[in-house]
Amino acid sequence: MSPSNSLRDNNFDLLRVLFAVIVFFVHAYVLSENDLLAPFSIFLSSEIAVKSFFVVSGFLIFMSYENSRSLKSYTSKRIHRIYPAYFSIVVLCALLGVFISSVSVSDYFSIDWLKYLLANLLFLNFLHPELPGVFSGNIIHAVDGALWTLKIEVMFYLSVPVLVWSMRKWGRWQMLLALYIASLAYVVLIEVWGIRTGSGIYLELQRQFPGQLMFFIAGAVLYYYLDLFKQHWLWLLTLAVLIMVIRHLVPVLWLEPIALAIIVIYFACVFPWLGNFGKYGDFSYGIYIVHFPILQVLIAEGMFESSPMMALSFAAFLVLACAYLFWHYIEKPFLRSSSHYVEVNRD
Repeated sequence: MSPSNSLRDNNFDLLRVLFAVIVFFVHAYVLSENDLLAPFSIFLSSEIAVKSFFVVSGFLIFMSYENSRSLKSYTSKRIHRIYPAYFSIVVLCALLGVFISSVSVSDYFSIDWLKYLLANLLFLNFLHPELPGVFSGNIIHAVDGALWTLKIEVMFYLSVPVLVWSMRKWGRWQMLLALYIASLAYVVLIEVWGIRTGSGIYLELQRQFPGQLMFFIAGAVLYYYLDLFKQHWLWLLTLAVLIMVIRHLVPVLWLEPIALAIIVIYFACVFPWLGNFGKYGDFSYGIYIVHFPILQVLIAEGMFESSPMMALSFAAFLVLACAYLFWHYIEKPFLRSSSHYVEVNRD
């Protein structure tokens, strides 16, 4: 399966934008706590959207590695895809934050500012998520709380060469199954320790790299066994939907990642192609990394209190505009001309 063919004839671009938009709408309610926006949190799930992102990453990143000429080529592609936009949003927030900070300029550009900049540039957002005097009056003080998933993505990127090597040495399905079980065991053990100690830190640890690995591996399983999946997709999809429906009633945690992967990859690779959704650019990454600080600024200015729907519309406009600018002036220039993200824009 060549990367060009598989990526031209599927709905991954559309799905990623959909997942990013879902996260945006849910965060609009979570950050503002405006009752008029509560339906977004009721009918949409940012948790499922983020896990779906991890599934898609598992499918596409393993494919990227398998189709790379060398480890250097793979590493270069991954750095160019994720870091320019990530670096830009972190630096922009750090520099522009001074204009909305409640502290003086001298107090703003302090050691805490430097800690924020360094921690976030190194994907260690959890160490210093706040800027001095920025969003201190908001419900949540983090500048860009959505960035926590990016360090997990980076850990996925780093692990793939080792995982592929181990699969070639000890067997593909054996290693995929072992990694899936290990990730699941980590989640269960962390939850047990959390219940016993009553400490909330375990909930944070549970959603970190080892715990999310099973969704990444589930995506990899569907990549490696895509032909087999396509042969039996109907009954697998039916079973997967049933599992996702009953997961809150029946303890099927161990089946949720693979069930979600089946649903996501079905719509990406089996469902009829809905056209070249990435023709005008891949805006999903931009939407994801810029929406949080934009919402925070509008909330800090009181716009969501006076007119939440108008504020939401304005936020959506700003997010899309920034995503467009990020793609065309930051993301795309750093990509190779042979990249799928660049090629689809030529159609």
